[in-house]
Amino acid sequence: MQPQHNPSEAGLNSARLARLSALKYKHAALSKTIEKEQNSYVNDELVAKLKKEKLLIKEEIEGLRAVS
Repeated sequence: MQPQHNPSEAGLNSARLARLSALKYKHAALSKTIEKEQNSYVNDELVAKLKKEKLLIKEEIEGLRAVS
């Protein structure tokens, strides 16, 4: 017998998965931007800011995975 899920739980899971997907996309985009900026050797401050943002996103991704 399968456990019955509360519709609000299903909605939360769906929202969590959507957020996780969006974060993964943004994380990958930041990786590409960081690589591009590092190769230009122009803006170390921007690269540091992007890396910090990428780390925060990774931490949120891990938190969402832990809840799932």
